[in-house]
Amino acid sequence: MERFLNDAADTWKNVICAGSGNEGSSAGHAAGQVREDMEETVQLAVQNREPALNVQIWKSYVDEMDISVVSPSGVTAGPFREILGPQRFVLGRTELLVYYGEPKPYSVKQEIYISFLPEESYIDSGVWRIVLTPRSIVDGTYQMWLPSQGALNEGTAFLFPDSGTTLTIPSTAARVITAAAYDGLSFSYADFSGRGAPEGYGGSGVPKPDLAAPGVRISAPVPGGGYGEFTGTSFAAPFVTGAAALLMEWGIVLGNDPYLYGEKVKAYLRRGARQLPGYAEWPNPQLGYGALCVRNSIPV
Repeated sequence: MERFLNDAADTWKNVICAGSGNEGSSAGHAAGQVREDMEETVQLAVQNREPALNVQIWKSYVDEMDISVVSPSGVTAGPFREILGPQRFVLGRTELLVYYGEPKPYSVKQEIYISFLPEESYIDSGVWRIVLTPRSIVDGTYQMWLPSQGALNEGTAFLFPDSGTTLTIPSTAARVITAAAYDGLSFSYADFSGRGAPEGYGGSGVPKPDLAAPGVRISAPVPGGGYGEFTGTSFAAPFVTGAAALLMEWGIVLGNDPYLYGEKVKAYLRRGARQLPGYAEWPNPQLGYGALCVRNSIPV
């Protein structure tokens, strides 16, 4: 999806905007680093009556580590073999399907995908443990993600989550303008708003989000007429879309800059963004370069 949107953003005169997602406070992401002499354990709480879930583990393909899963009753599956095709394990009333991925033509990372499936109606509740045991470590960093919180029971989450790197696709595409959300009344960051990777700022990663727009209790039309109040980055993104359209109108339609589209619009919006109180560093993984301001973004 990201590669497709990046290609589309390079086609003629367009700007693509997307919300950063609403997983910032969902506890659906865990991260850490495995060291040569230290085993790493990630704890995952599963609530009652959870019909199924999956965990995506991403690591450097260079690193070699054993991965095991321990059920709430203490039964261990693994270490899993690094082979193509599914591996099946049964722990209590839960079946595990494990898939090892390969690097892709566009990524040096490796994905290990673990599905938790019920033998009857629900998977076993309690605290599951995912154990990473080092064999040959060069980088050691790993990331884990659960499905969106809306697809899980409340409380099914990592016990020690990492709120960074919680952007959702398609806002992760490099050439998309990624909009985080803030509260327009208090001028404070909306904690549900998806956050970028800390290393994206000042490091080698792509800085995301790009900027923020109001996304808390936004009035919008509802089916059948009238208006309702909505919260989420899906209601911050339209502000940025409208801002991009205004800049393109000023540049292309009114003849001030026939090349005002694509990454140029993003650059102007970043430069014109206003810094909100409470943050020592800009840009940052929560709000990017600041709050959307069309007036300051027009290059006059």
